[in-house]
Amino acid sequence: MKLSVIIVSYKVPYFLEQTLLSVRKAAINVPTEIIVVDNNSQDDTVAMLHQKFPEVLLIANNKNTGFATANNQGIDRATGEYLLFLNPDTVIREDTFDKIIGFADKQSNLGAIGVKMIDGTGNFLPESKRGFPSPAVAFYKTFGMSRLLPKSKTFNQYHLGYLDKDKNHEIDVLSGAFMLVPRSVLEITGYWDEAFFMYGEDIDLSYRIKKAGFTNFYFAETTIIHYKGESTKKGTLNYVRTFYEAMIIFAKKHFKGSKASLFILMLQFAIYFRAALSLFSSFTKRIFLFFIDAVLMYGGMLLIKDSWETIRFDDPNYYDNNPTLIYFNFPFYIAMWIIAIFLRGGYDKNARSKHVFSGILVGTLCITSIYAFFPPSLRSSRMLILLSMIWAFIITYFTRSLISLLRNNTISWSKTQQRNIIIAGCKSESKRVLGLLHQAHLSFNYIGTISPDLHSNLSDQLGQLGDLEGIANAYKASEIIFCEKDISFEQIIYWMTRLGAEINYKIVPNDSSYIIGSNSKNATGELYAIDISFNITNSIKRRNKRIIDIFFSFLILILSPFLLIFGNNKMALFLNIFKVLVGKCTWVGYSPSNLNDNLPKLQKAILTAIDPLKIKPTQAETIHRINLFYAKDYEGGTDIDIILKSWKILGRQALPNYHSKYKTPESSQ
Repeated sequence: MKLSVIIVSYKVPYFLEQTLLSVRKAAINVPTEIIVVDNNSQDDTVAMLHQKFPEVLLIANNKNTGFATANNQGIDRATGEYLLFLNPDTVIREDTFDKIIGFADKQSNLGAIGVKMIDGTGNFLPESKRGFPSPAVAFYKTFGMSRLLPKSKTFNQYHLGYLDKDKNHEIDVLSGAFMLVPRSVLEITGYWDEAFFMYGEDIDLSYRIKKAGFTNFYFAETTIIHYKGESTKKGTLNYVRTFYEAMIIFAKKHFKGSKASLFILMLQFAIYFRAALSLFSSFTKRIFLFFIDAVLMYGGMLLIKDSWETIRFDDPNYYDNNPTLIYFNFPFYIAMWIIAIFLRGGYDKNARSKHVFSGILVGTLCITSIYAFFPPSLRSSRMLILLSMIWAFIITYFTRSLISLLRNNTISWSKTQQRNIIIAGCKSESKRVLGLLHQAHLSFNYIGTISPDLHSNLSDQLGQLGDLEGIANAYKASEIIFCEKDISFEQIIYWMTRLGAEINYKIVPNDSSYIIGSNSKNATGELYAIDISFNITNSIKRRNKRIIDIFFSFLILILSPFLLIFGNNKMALFLNIFKVLVGKCTWVGYSPSNLNDNLPKLQKAILTAIDPLKIKPTQAETIHRINLFYAKDYEGGTDIDIILKSWKILGRQALPNYHSKYKTPESSQ
């Protein structure tokens, strides 16, 4: 066997399907075996492989062993002269194997080969070529110098920004997303180091290959898509900790003496520095709009006060003897408006004017209701409340319009930005894709279809594939969906690279009901599926669910003397109250089922929709269906009803989401 492709998969069945389709096409001229090691995905992965890819050699683990261990399992089963370690969220061109094997066969001292990678927006991924993380390299990366000076040979040794991405180069470190290694090299260097669970293992293997005297290559003559669907997003605390701890393992293993001590000390400092930076960045992003709203509301209210006291009382100093207006009333009004806007979803990512304005109205209603209970010394003027409300309407709309103009080059933030979609494929596939889009309940503007056939009748189509750039610009397309049945992966990658990140790209595999893509290089890929739309994924409803959890936690705490007399598992009740308040559990959620992984995520539940039922179902399909309808039709009243009907068992142990780890609800009551 010439080539063994080893893919480690974990909970990405639809992306894996697309990867395997591209591998199948690339393997036509190269004798290839495909080995998939599934790390206990507990989803449709195994069934999908058996049904659609019977030629794949599957290793199904009963736990998540990590990337390195799973790759080693694949190596033990592989028979190929070359081993290709490939991520399950990649797409390779039809010519990739031909070109890279041809290049490999010509090298006399080959260690490993990596290729040019682009993300789901068509942008080049700098981790396609990297240098070893020496103390100096780590310092420049940690403090952002490599980002400020990306072409510098001194400051960007980590991503080798000074090397032309369109030319082949000898390099140090390859990405584990695509790494071709001769089996004979691994027999000398050893396999993947299983001390690394995630991140760093590709650096370690690359280093050992170089240390053994072999040469690593960056091969720019073929390009792959890497959606970068890691389980930890870059910039998060989990990513920072995991990445730098992997670097510490690398340093302890390969560096000795003062160099190792300096490197480890620097990496430990980097963990805290980047963690603090991540926390600060996350905090400022979260509070930015809150802060802007509060400051501008307050400034406008001071001007309104000055104008009103002159107009109404003919005295520009009328309120000077009442400092509570400035130091209590105004901050109280602003707090009520901001809290109400938040609860109505006005600070969510896709907030609309109705969310902001309804929040201000609700906040005003709360203000006027509470205002009646204020002592006379705190009652200023209802007209000031009314004028300030109008100002809140104006300034919140203006600030969001300005932010939208700066970010998106449009002030239309209050309208849902409709996708202008072009489909590239034959008429039958285009019709099928349109059906999928409608079934996914997406809002979009279908511009038309691009034909892949040079000789097709264009009377009912926009044009041919070669005209895609001009057509996309003319119709201001925001998204292009490629039909894999009709458009080669080579053509797809070409157009993604040519058109750039201004357009979103999706691929629909042949005979699949999923449309796959990614609009961010640091985010997981996304699906347009014909799955059910879930109410519980709505940010406002999730927020209301959290409010219900907190409200009932305090209510149950107040009523605990009564509940302790008549309820079960009495002392555990207080532990449940604590877990719900800190967000570890929810009062109502899913009943344990092995099928829950396909549902929107929720915390462990104290109660479920099954608890009020007189006859408890036991079949997994029935339990899952109840969970499905709970998530699909969720309303806050659902939780309230379940809690009121099942109050006697509020003290039972929280239920995990999966059958294999819990006692049945009946036995735990």
